[in-house]
Amino acid sequence: MITQQLQADELACEMASQLLNIAPDHEAKLYYSTMVQDESRHTEAWLRLSGEIGGTAERDPHLDTLAHMTLEADTLEEKVFQMQVFYERLIISRFRLIARSSRGTVLEDLCNRLTTDDGIHHGAGMAYEKVLLQNASKQTKQKLVDAANRLLPTFVEHALWRPKERAFIGRAMHTRDIERLKEDLEIGVRLAESLGLDVSEVQLPV
Repeated sequence: MITQQLQADELACEMASQLLNIAPDHEAKLYYSTMVQDESRHTEAWLRLSGEIGGTAERDPHLDTLAHMTLEADTLEEKVFQMQVFYERLIISRFRLIARSSRGTVLEDLCNRLTTDDGIHHGAGMAYEKVLLQNASKQTKQKLVDAANRLLPTFVEHALWRPKERAFIGRAMHTRDIERLKEDLEIGVRLAESLGLDVSEVQLPV
């Protein structure tokens, strides 16, 4: 789990840096400069923790694919929605779950701190996406839906993936994982609807 969180924050550094470079608005650039610092601090924390436990384990290949899809997305609207609106929102519930199961540990404290930071990132992303979509063309909005349909099958693979040494847990918890996955996808749909997007063409894979 620690390796996957380290991997996620390493990728978040790349995505936040890209947003800093391409955002056209001065205020957005100022915000993304702080977000890059946040993600770098998160990465440092996971690196230190992984060092304490003897190093890293297997990376999630599907997470790498998802990050690549976001980095290669055509529009700023897609990048902000995928990273800040969707991913940052979902990771908050994961951090809360990890914190509850690691009471009194460094891991609990770290996850509580990251919950606060990522809550701010998500809120800022929602606000900026609303600004971006105010004058967005129908074509741009359709690109968001098309991107979601391309991304969601890989997101499902990511959500159900576990490293080889924990694969037996995945089989035992498959039903609960599917339930949690459906909840995550429903959150994504509600977030899109709250931004005024037409989600009727979104194809949920589960």
